[in-house]
Formats: sequence, C-alpha cells, structure tokens
Amino acid sequence: MPVNTVAIMSPGDMGHAVGKVLSESGLDVITCTEGRSLRTRKLAEAAGFRKVAGLSDLVSQADLILSIMVPSRAMDFAKVIAPHMNSTTSPTFYADCNAVSPQTSQSISEVINNSGGVFIDGGIIGGAPTKGDTPRFYVSGPDAAVVMELDGKGITVKVIGDQIGQASGIKMCYAALTKGTHTLHVALLTAANKMGLTEDLRNEFEFSQKSHLNAMETGISRLPANAHRWIGEMEEIASTFEHLGVTPNFHKGAAEVYKMLNATPFAEETPETIDNDRTTWDTIEAVSNLD
Repeated sequence: MPVNTVAIMSPGDMGHAVGKVLSESGLDVITCTEGRSLRTRKLAEAAGFRKVAGLSDLVSQADLILSIMVPSRAMDFAKVIAPHMNSTTSPTFYADCNAVSPQTSQSISEVINNSGGVFIDGGIIGGAPTKGDTPRFYVSGPDAAVVMELDGKGITVKVIGDQIGQASGIKMCYAALTKGTHTLHVALLTAANKMGLTEDLRNEFEFSQKSHLNAMETGISRLPANAHRWIGEMEEIASTFEHLGVTPNFHKGAAEVYKMLNATPFAEETPETIDNDRTTWDTIEAVSNLD
C-alpha cells in the first residue's frame, strides 16, 4: 500500500533524524509531543515534524507508525496507543523498531493486532542519518513489505522474513556484539585503573592491539549519555539468549556496566551536549571512583 503519512514516536536522537530524512524525501511526518520533554519537542521542531494534538489524531492520520524509543518503553507505549486503533475505519500499520527480544516483539504484536492494528517487527542497525549514516531497518512479518515504501528515503529497508521476531532477533545479535563489546572495554579498563596498571596496559595495547585501543579511545567517552537507553537493551539481549538456551550472563553483566556508566556525572549529558574534549581515560576514572 502507498505510504504518504508516517508517524514517529518518539522524535528522540534516532527518531527525529529518521523523520527528518523521510520529510526531506516528500513524506508527511507527524508526531505527538504531548507530555514529552523539552528536548524531544525541540528535536521534533528542528526535524520539521508536523505535530498532532493527541494519539487518536496520530493513529487516524498515519498510514504507518514507527515506534522508535528506549526498549523499556516499547510495550507500555503499545498498550497506550492500541485502544486508539479500534476507532479507525482501516487497519493501522505499526512497526515496532525498538531493540527488544523476539519474545517481547511477539507480545507487543498481540497487543497491536488484538486492537485492530497490523503489527510489523522491526530492528534498526546503524547510526542516525543526520550523523552521516544510512541506518538499515530490518523488518519481518506478514505485512513487512509495507515498510519498503520508505526504502531509499534516507534509510535502507530490508525485509528478512514473514515471521514476527526475525527482525528483532538480528538486532539482538548485532547489538550483542557492538554495545556488548563497549562494556567489555569499560570493564577491563576500569579493572586496570583500579590496579594502577592503566599506562602499562595502554602501552601493550598500542603495541599489540591497536585496533582495539582505537575503538576504546574513540567510543567510550560517548557511552554515559546513552547508558540509560542501553541498560534495557542488554537485558533484552540476555532474555533472547536465555530463551534460546545460550548463556544470558554476558549481557546481564553488560547491563551492569551500563548502570555504572549511568551513575557517573557524565550521564547528565545528552547526545547533543557530550563534551567532545573528554577522553576515554576521564570516563574510566569516573567509573573507577564510583562508590
């Protein structure tokens, strides 16, 4: 079916960037910022979103709803918006693009489908398009092809199957590597710092593990601002693995590391206000000094 109006909830770091490129491609991009933070409202305005008064207006006007938010809010939002789908004359397509487990995705699909909506499983891999990346939207489910209407409009859409949970599953495995590796870096550098071995370890990495050292020195300082979002993501990965009979303990530990990062003073930053002059070593020192 043609998609002319896309609703995005919510216009945060990724959501507003996706909305911006979709709008620039000629789509009508809408959102509802009622009860949202000042930051979110400003991001929506900067990206050129058309604001609607409430969720009932959002559901009635949208051809497709993209849920892009922290994993811990995905189910709660589905429950809030689902009742509004009963009043529409035609089914509302709802793509959950959050970093949740296949089991959580299946549960959300039941909420949406039982309310008269049409659920599509999704997972986003890659950075925000406003930061120079072209994110890949993996989608699955019987109606996943609807999201292909957005392909090439600042994002790439990949349909990978007709089962709910396939798109969520690939996101879980991908983030298990990327965001999981970040926490391994933080953990080992914190341990070295607490033992007074930072310089010795850094010198050894410079000699034998340059690619890993580069990843540590370029990525860690940005983690605290996002840690609150990624705690839940690691917990969803752990749940995914445990459901499959694979140990969940790696990513339960990763969640704990993100909790530590979220307890540092730097967690008060947003992605827009990160101090680019702060080094990885400053961040590790802050984690090391937590009570």
